[in-house]
Formats: sequence, C-alpha cells, structure tokens
Amino acid sequence: MFSMFGHRRRRKWASKLLFAGLFFGIVILWLSTRSSSSVEQKVIIREKYVQAPPAPTQRYEQSALTDQDYEAMIAQDEARIIPGLGDEGAACELEDPEELALAEKLMAKEAFNIVLSNKISLTRTVPDARHPMCKNQRFSNNLPSASVVIIFTNEAWSTLMRTVHSVLNHSPPHLLKEIVLVDDFSDREELHGKLEYYLRTRLPADKVKLVRLPERSGLIRARLAGARAASADVLIFLDSHCEVVVQWLEPLLQRIKESRTSVLIPIIDVISEKNFEYSHVHSENFEVGGFTWSGHFTWIHVPEEEKIRRGSAIGATRSPTMAGGLFAIDRNYFWEVGSYDEQMDVWGGENLEMSFRVWMCGGSLEVMPCSRVGHIFRPFHPYTFPGGKDTHGINTARVVEVWMDDYKRLFYMHRNDLQTVDIGDISARRKFREKMKCKSFKWFLDNVYPSKYIPDEDVIAYGRVRNEASTPNFCFDNLNHDSDSNYNLGIYGCHNTLETNQLYSLSKKGELRREFNCVQAPATKSLSVEKATLVPCHDLLGNQEWEWNKRGQLKHKASGKCIDIENVHSEEDVKVAPCSDSKFQIFQFEHVLIPPTS
Repeated sequence: MFSMFGHRRRRKWASKLLFAGLFFGIVILWLSTRSSSSVEQKVIIREKYVQAPPAPTQRYEQSALTDQDYEAMIAQDEARIIPGLGDEGAACELEDPEELALAEKLMAKEAFNIVLSNKISLTRTVPDARHPMCKNQRFSNNLPSASVVIIFTNEAWSTLMRTVHSVLNHSPPHLLKEIVLVDDFSDREELHGKLEYYLRTRLPADKVKLVRLPERSGLIRARLAGARAASADVLIFLDSHCEVVVQWLEPLLQRIKESRTSVLIPIIDVISEKNFEYSHVHSENFEVGGFTWSGHFTWIHVPEEEKIRRGSAIGATRSPTMAGGLFAIDRNYFWEVGSYDEQMDVWGGENLEMSFRVWMCGGSLEVMPCSRVGHIFRPFHPYTFPGGKDTHGINTARVVEVWMDDYKRLFYMHRNDLQTVDIGDISARRKFREKMKCKSFKWFLDNVYPSKYIPDEDVIAYGRVRNEASTPNFCFDNLNHDSDSNYNLGIYGCHNTLETNQLYSLSKKGELRREFNCVQAPATKSLSVEKATLVPCHDLLGNQEWEWNKRGQLKHKASGKCIDIENVHSEEDVKVAPCSDSKFQIFQFEHVLIPPTS
C-alpha cells in the first residue's frame, strides 16, 4: 500500500489524506466486525481428526443468504409458535387439514411430527416427575464441569434447538462448561448459515461450540470428534431430540465425583413422536439395560437383588448395558477405557461394545434415578446407511469377536448370515483388552447379568423342535411375532439350518421357552382344546411348566394336556389337546443334553 503512494509525491497531502481515510475506514470496519468474528472463531471448529476418504458425491454449497435473510427466517419460525402449546409436556394436536396432510407426509421423512414440533416453543416446560426424595438431595460445592456433546445430521431445526435450549435452561452455568454440537455433514441450509447466525446472535458465545465434519462419518466417529473438541471434566452425550428435566445434571456429576469409573445413564422418559406428549417413567419402576443374543439392546426389570443392594429407591442402580444415546462419563476415563471402536461404521453395536468393555475392564454402568431426560424414540431411522450395509450387524460381529469369548456361538446361532462377513481388523481391540487385563464374558454373565437366559446351558434340550409325522416336517416357529407382545406358538416348515425363529429350549425347571418368553397354556383340566401362548417368563412355573416324555410328547403339567398339530397347517397355531397316541403329538429336539427318563 505504501509503495502505491510513493511514486505520487506531487500529490503528497492528497495522498496522506487518502491513506488516512482508508486506514481509519479499515480500523472502523475491523472494530465493527470484531465481536462477531471472534464469536465465530469460538463457535465454528473444522474437525481435523477424521481421516477423509474420497470426496463425497454430494456436498453442501455455501448459499448467498445474508444475516438479514437469516433474521427473517428466524422471525418466521417464531411466528409459527403458539404460546403455551405443549407446556408441561402436554400432548398437542394439529387441527388444520392441510397441516395434518403435510405432517403425515413429512412423518415418512423425519420419523416424527415436524409440523407440530415447529409450533411448540423451543423453551417449553416439561413436568418434574422425579421421585420426591430427589428434591431433598444435597450436592457437593465443587462438582466437576460438564461438556454436553450433541451429534446431528439433518436434524429438524426445532427439535435440535429445543434440545440446546433445554440443556442451557436447566443446567447451572457454573457446571455446564459448554455444549458441543457436532454436525455430521448435514446438507440442509438451515443447519449451516442460519444455525451459525442463530448461535452467535441468540445463545451465549462461551457456551456453544459447533464442530463441522468434512464428510458423513456416522455416529461413532462423530462422537469421537465431539469428545476431542470437549474440554470439561465430564462428557455427557445426548441425542439431538431431547428435553432435560430440572436438576438433571447434578446427580450425574455428583456420582462421577464419587466414582470416576462409573458410566451413568439418566432415566429416559418418552416424548411422543406424534403429539410431543412427555410421558414419564415411574420413578420407582424404571428399567435397566439388557441385550438379546441377536445383538440388540433391550430393557429389563431391575432385579430384586439389585433393589436391595442399591439401598434406596434413588440410589445408583447397576445396569448390564445401556441404550447408548444418553450417558455421562469422566472425560479422561472415556479415553482410558477405550473410547469407541473407530473401525465401526455409522451406527449400531457401539452401545453394547462400550457396556461389555466398561464392566469387564473394571468400571460400571449405573442408572441415576434422579436424573431424567426426555427423548423422542423414532419408529425408524430417517437417514440412509452408506452402501446399504447392515452396519449394526457387522459392528456387532466385531463386538462378539472381541468381547464375548465362546458365547459368540449364541450370536451366530441367531445371526448365521454374519459368520462369513468381512468385519475388518479387530487386532487392536483385542490387544487393548489384553493390555487392560479385562475379565471374561462368563464373569460378566455370572456377576453383572446372572439372570440372562443362556439357551444351550442349564437346559434339557434346545434347537429346532420337529414333528416328523408332518409332511414336510413342521417345527415350532414364532412366525415373526414381536417378542414385546404376547403371541400364539405356531408351526412352519423346518429350516435347513437353525434360525432364530425356530430356536426353543426346554429348561431344567420345565419351561418351554425362547430368550424372554415362555410357552403358557390354561390350567383347566377339561377336554377342551386350547392355544399355547408365548408370554414373558414369570419364573413361577404353574401354567408355564412342561414335561417332555420318552414318547416325545410335550405335556402341560397343570392341565395334563399335550401339544398337538394334527390338522394344523403351516403358519397356523398349535393346539393344546388331551394327550393321545397321535403321531402329531410327538416332537424331537435338535440337541438333547438330558434324555427323558419317563
């Protein structure tokens, strides 16, 4: 700039005046933009820890919208909101026929009612359903600080912002160090320029970071990026469609202060995806995490012995596994205990992997009854998986090969299709387990989850249950019924190999059962023909007790009747009829450990 004026000495004073004008103009411009640029530097971090593969086929292109455009968009959002709608977690309904039609259409895309969500305040109130004892709790004066990490990819604006506002409004500022928003390569305009504008004009600059990933990385790698960007003592992971309850944070931080190797889970309440009603789980009858042998998370009742051990209805309650979407962990311990398996793709299996690893390597998982977070449970995933791969299945196969020892046989018994699938290199995870001197999976079952049913141990027989008189041979089959509801025992042609629909066991106690459900029949001693129904096992025998005799009959102890498939066709229900010499009452188990003696 100085050389530009140097050769114009004849205009010395004019040059000086022009230079001064430019200089002061630049200073004024710098001062006017200083605050917003400094905020952007605090807010926007380009994640550099993810190794970028070839350029993605679709990339977000920066729009030409201005701050005025974003302000107008936000004003339009605010104009949609109906004051008081959904307050205290009340159910809401749309009335306009056009809005109803649009909501139904968008439901197929978003997996929740986005039209209704957009009408509900971002700062609505939710009910305080905590146990009365929670309200008398006292917490340490020097609790650790928290970084709340929220991952999103093309999340609806209103649910994402309601999550952020909820955390800010219900977290003591001195404990909430920051919210780390991790954008897993969203391509919606409102999640780019509009989001950045909203953060710097509506939210405290020192409380919210925005990390943008340069490619679609999936939940696991996105969470790792968020954890690396976080700086507080404790990491708290939340999904991007949550609402927290008053004093949700303190119980988590207090427990981690007492036990830094405890991984903590709040009670997860349900926010309806249809009407946004906040339904709270009973404060004393909440559930903890289990798993299925097919490699899925499931909810189970708190065992009676655990209720005794914890000492109080609001005491830290041990959980064998966690759902994985919402949990708190000491930040240093997160890395010490192995963080996540970075070779897992997108989503699925990471929650069981962390659950097994934490328990087997010296930590624990606990539900904190005084911490409550509402969550929208979507009926399906509103996003696609790269290449259409079964990422959940492949990731879970990595889990079982590293952590489940010989019990991996039960996973492959349910997922035979994954035995020959390439699951990638797992040597680093196996070395980590060896280095940490982690316990065996049998230890986990014996000490953490002793109620877990093992279908080929402590049983009389298991496998396919076949009637050889039928043509083709019929086997017991659950006919694809959901195990969460009661259903009748059916039959189907026996598969060539054992598949989960046809896996049944006869326990030493006399239960004819699947993983969670037992075959039950009416106890009436009459000539009537009944149905056999699968219902949750109650461990009391009675109408769930069966005897398999030398003839091959499955006899119901309470009624004296036998399972019968005479004149029953494929995909129909079996009968429970008076015992006879009929060959259609004779069944053979695939694997017999204790042959019948009578």
